Amino acid sequence: MARPIVLSNGELHVGLNEYGLVHDFYYPYVGLANHAAGKGTRHRVGVYVDGQMSWLDGGDWTFKFRYPQHALIGHTIAKNESLQILLEIDDCVDAHMSLYMRNIHVVNLADRDREVRLFMHQAFAIDDSRSNTDTAQYLPDSDAILHYRGKRAFVVSGLYNDQPFDQHSVGLFGIEGHEGTHRDADDGELAGGNVEHGRVDSTIRFKLQVPAQSSERVHYWIAVGSSIREALYIDKQLRKTGLSSRLHATAKWWREWLQPAIDSAKKLDPMFYDSFVRSVMIIKSQIDKRGAVIASTDSSMLNYYRDAYAYCWPRDGSLVLWPLIRMGYTEEPYRFFEFCRRVMHPSGYLMHKYRADGGLGASWHPYIHDGGLVAPPIQEDETALVVFVFAQFYEQHKDPRLLRDFYASMIKPMADWMAEFIDETTGLPRPSYDLWEEKFLTSTFTVSIVYAALQAAADLADAVGDKDDAVKWRSAASDIYENSHKYLYNSKRGCFHKGLIVKNGMIEYDEVIDASSIYGAFMFGLFPIGSSELATSVETFKKTFSSVESGIVAFPRYEWDTYHRADPNSHGNWWFITTLWIAQYSLETDDPDLARSILAWVNGISTQTSIMAEQISPIDHSLISPSPLTWSHAEYLSTLLDTMKKD
Repeated sequence: MARPIVLSNGELHVGLNEYGLVHDFYYPYVGLANHAAGKGTRHRVGVYVDGQMSWLDGGDWTFKFRYPQHALIGHTIAKNESLQILLEIDDCVDAHMSLYMRNIHVVNLADRDREVRLFMHQAFAIDDSRSNTDTAQYLPDSDAILHYRGKRAFVVSGLYNDQPFDQHSVGLFGIEGHEGTHRDADDGELAGGNVEHGRVDSTIRFKLQVPAQSSERVHYWIAVGSSIREALYIDKQLRKTGLSSRLHATAKWWREWLQPAIDSAKKLDPMFYDSFVRSVMIIKSQIDKRGAVIASTDSSMLNYYRDAYAYCWPRDGSLVLWPLIRMGYTEEPYRFFEFCRRVMHPSGYLMHKYRADGGLGASWHPYIHDGGLVAPPIQEDETALVVFVFAQFYEQHKDPRLLRDFYASMIKPMADWMAEFIDETTGLPRPSYDLWEEKFLTSTFTVSIVYAALQAAADLADAVGDKDDAVKWRSAASDIYENSHKYLYNSKRGCFHKGLIVKNGMIEYDEVIDASSIYGAFMFGLFPIGSSELATSVETFKKTFSSVESGIVAFPRYEWDTYHRADPNSHGNWWFITTLWIAQYSLETDDPDLARSILAWVNGISTQTSIMAEQISPIDHSLISPSPLTWSHAEYLSTLLDTMKKD
């Protein structure tokens, strides 16, 4: 299920689902913890009019979603033809406080005056807990509902014509036979429960008198804190300044933060201007203010699988920040490199993935591999990409502080480890898991980025006067380059090997045609543009995966990819990332028409708010897997930046 609207300030993150309902509610980190991760905890919105109750997820509403301005402020239009009611909702997470706000415009489309009762429902599983220890209670002195557990507090309130909600209900859901307090609203009235503990939810009501063909406004908010006192303070600040004032202040903050992106977007073809700016905003929404870059905050996968994507993969984070670095952003990259330095293994490498607080993320990679080989459960490309992208960051700014803060403490241990993590038989990096986290081998992609990272580290060593390490790392890179040309190209298939592994002294090749092998080889200079190996590999890749549909140029990851595969007869679903890689290669080889057609297609298949998922169904072109996927948006930005005559 896509999140058409995502909102964030780097601490509080809210994701709205296809019904305009709160479905993800992260605090105090982007990506950790989710206090509303599941069907039972989405926050319902209901309208009672003319004796009928209708909830927004009831199937009788239509929806349109937009980001109407240069700010991460969502605009939802929900219309119910039979009830003749339209809701226009502006959603925002305050730029400066942990505060979620909804400005709800209730429009009476009928030609008669009517009483409209608006119900707002909240259900939390605080700290993503399934234990029954939460509390909810009505606070008469604050005209609010308080949900709390331990060091997490949520103060829910609102105003209509400067008056608070007129009814409330506090109760249980999902246990002891209780569906939730939203069921209490079905008759248009709430029973008024004042406190409950366990698995608790709450509903508040606003009674509106709406003239014919006219409208009224309701302001609704949730103030969040690490204590009840903090949450109540934020609630008080909002009441003091007013919700509209907070919305305007947040819009101003976003316009200022987006200025480098806007400056870049002005150089693009106008058809890509809005989607470019929105992609930058979406990427920002997935970045925690303490440095972690989250792959996706969409928790929908938890309904079907063991886990979701709310982790920081160092590889994803590096590739996501690369286009931001190119546009001149500094704070987000700096915080990310601080995060990487903080979580780095003492040996100098980075692990599979991390939680936003720096804790080690869940993993399916073992320490013991086929044949009893013992090796860390890592993907070496993640360490290498951090070094490589850091070098791009330094090159962009030449700020001595970057070398002072990161060279000795992060770059040197990482580069030393890569230079030593070499297989004696092939002279290439030792096996680790591939880019897609599936196969344990020495992949062409990993070899490519390790080669580039060691060269970049050598350049940084020159910048600090570390001549010995510069020589050592360049020598290691040179050896990798020479051995790559010996082992990695598969002349039989006319394409790069996916990778290789040494078993019992013999080299075993993986001949699967994989987009990452081609992207790595050309993007990181392992095989130069114009080389026969690279040119032939690209042509083989295109022929292998060419779409049968006229006018569509889209590609999967590799041959017979089964991950979420929609069509069992196809090689696999299309990916935004791999398709955009082909566009980037086309721009490097003077084929702008192909790149433009890919960009236009990607632009068109994204959602109304420019949200891009991980995958696309080749059957019905629906979005598959988490939406948004931060990396998809980053590759879109990188491709558009490549279209500029001068970057």
